[in-house]
Parts: sequence; C-alpha cells; structure tokens
Amino acid sequence: MLGKGQLNHDFNPRDYDIFAGLDVDARSISASFGESDGMIRSLRMPSRAENLLAYVRKQFPRQRVAFAYEAGPTGYGLYDQLIAAGHRCLVVAPSMVPSAPGQRVKTNRLDGLKLMTGLRGGQLKSIQVPSTAYRDLRHLTQLRDTAVRQATAAKCRIKALLLFEGIPFPECPVTNPWSNRVIQQLKGLPCAPAVRFKLDQLLASLAFGREQVAQTTREIRRFCTQEPELNRCRAYLTSIPGIGEIIASQLLARIGDWRHLRHVRQLAAFVGLVASEHSTGEDIRRGSITRSGDGRLRAKLIQGAWSAIRRDGELREFYQRIYQRHPQHQAARKAIVAVARKLTTRIYAVLVEQRPYQIRGQDGVLQEEAVRPLERLDASQNPGRVSLS
Repeated sequence: MLGKGQLNHDFNPRDYDIFAGLDVDARSISASFGESDGMIRSLRMPSRAENLLAYVRKQFPRQRVAFAYEAGPTGYGLYDQLIAAGHRCLVVAPSMVPSAPGQRVKTNRLDGLKLMTGLRGGQLKSIQVPSTAYRDLRHLTQLRDTAVRQATAAKCRIKALLLFEGIPFPECPVTNPWSNRVIQQLKGLPCAPAVRFKLDQLLASLAFGREQVAQTTREIRRFCTQEPELNRCRAYLTSIPGIGEIIASQLLARIGDWRHLRHVRQLAAFVGLVASEHSTGEDIRRGSITRSGDGRLRAKLIQGAWSAIRRDGELREFYQRIYQRHPQHQAARKAIVAVARKLTTRIYAVLVEQRPYQIRGQDGVLQEEAVRPLERLDASQNPGRVSLS
C-alpha cells in the first residue's frame, strides 16, 4: 500500500529508547515493551489510544518511543492518534513480519512480542498509510467493486436457473448480452410460478446491483472532482490509452500519494505484474508474475491493456512482438500481461512528472490526435477474459 504519511523506510532503531509491539483487536491491545538490550514488560489494556498514551507518558517520560502494529480490520485510527501525540508508528503488513520456523504457539502477547523484537532489530518495514482523502476514495472504489460482484453473481444465478429448467436464454448480441431488451424478455418468459418468482427476485437483485454501481460511480466522480489533487491526477491518468475513469480511480485509491513512488519498478511490483524469480549462483530462473497486491486492480489493468493496444500503435507493436515469442496457447496471455506491465511505467511517469500522457507514433513524433482504433485482433490473440490464476 502506498499513501500519504510518514516515510517509514528510513526507520532507524538507534534513534529510539523504547520499542512497543502492539497486537490490536476490537476490544483490547496487547502491548509488549522493550529496550535495546532486553524486554521490559507485556500487558493488556482496552483498545483505546488514550489508555496506551497515558501509560507511555507515565512509565516512559522523556523517552523516545516507537510503536508497531499489523495492518488489519481496526484501520488507522490508532496510527493517527500515536502520530498526533508525536510518536513514531509503523503499520506492518502481516505477511512481512519475521516469524520463527516451527513456531506452534500463537497468542496476542506473543504476537506483540514478535512485533517488538522485529521493531527493535530494524526488521520491520511499514506500509505507507494513506491520508483521509485517499482512504475515503478507497471506501468508494471498494463499494463499487462489491456492487459489481453482486450484479455479476445475479447474472450467473439467472443463467443457472434457466439452464436447470431447460429454458433457453433470450437471443442477444455478444457485445451486450444484458441489454434492457433482454431484461424485458426475461421478465416475460413463460415458466412455473415458483420459477417465475425466483427469476423475478434475481432480476430485482440484478437491477439493485446495477443501480448501486451507477450511484457509486457518480459519487466517485463527484468526490474526485471536489478534491483538487485527485481531480488533477485522475485527468493525467485518463490521458493514457486504456486508462478510463474507473481504472484511474482504483489506481489512486490503492497507490495513494504519488509522492511516495520512489522508482519506476515499484508500481509494477505493487500490483504483482513483475516476474517471480528463484535464482541461485549462475542459474537464473524466472517464473510467472508474482500476483501480489490487489488482484482486482491487476485485473482492471489487464482489461485496460486490451483497449490500449487498439488505441496506441506503439503498444500494439509491442504486443505483437511479445506475442510472436511464445507458443500459440499462451502467447496472448503473456503478451497482454506485458502490455499491462508497460502501462505501469506510463502511470508512474504521468504521476511523478504531473503531466498528461502524449501518444507518439512509430517514428517518435508527437501525434496531435489519438491513434485510430486498429483492426480487431484475431480470435487466437483475443481469448476474452485473461485468467490470472
């Protein structure tokens, strides 16, 4: 996660006197305190930052205290209050906390102790905590994704019901199988009363999900328009072929503050579009993409890549070059993932340089207008939805 907050990658344990590892849940905080040369004590207290701060002020006056806790369902409220009180706090991804192999006992106290030990040894790397605007945008994009999944589930249930009852699905164009005409035909299909009732309920669920998607999309647009930085960055992102408002909003929600982007490969690694590697000595072995990070954002970027190669001649040529290097059965998947990886470099450039993207032709000369949509891909090159599994 990238966001607006402290730059935690430069944490130096020698700058602090006391280290506190916190295991936080809805009701309590299990805190383990230690010094550079040993353990002090562990205790449990109500899950309120005021209690923790009062304890620290009483027990460790005029000492520099650093805190660490795992990112989770409790959010960033504790982080905000510790930072406001002048302390250093690291929010750590659970998967990045060092753990002893073979450990079979897990308690809140031991989890806090493990965080304290890692913090004291400088082994923990914090995520970048997003600012309030990016957190709010993330809530909206997550809500839209939830509504999309609900609408998609309703469509699958409708098709499953018709298949089970042996009722053919209404004829429809491939490009728009759920048009208003198709919905009206579904509402008028002759069937048994119980099946009719179930189908009507599923159609109502589909209509509700679609309405939620539309309302949330409008709210995302309104929210971004009211935030000058979000509105500016969204305009820069949508200037890239293949990046529309939905993908741009999702990128901003997940990346957070662009000022924390340190190098061009960071963004591709963040969305899991870099190759995994298991090399030793002279033997170099690279595998499939890591698939780390937000899978929904990665899927959106890959879908955007299909649009990008139709609008940008440079990306189309790049796609064809990668396609020709691989066997037929995997060439399209490999090539489109490579295009999505290339999109991350453009995303990085427009955010860091704070400028819109400008499409260039094959000879490197700037084109005044976007490249016209190219011919449709062959069936072998466009298998439809790209599987990430």
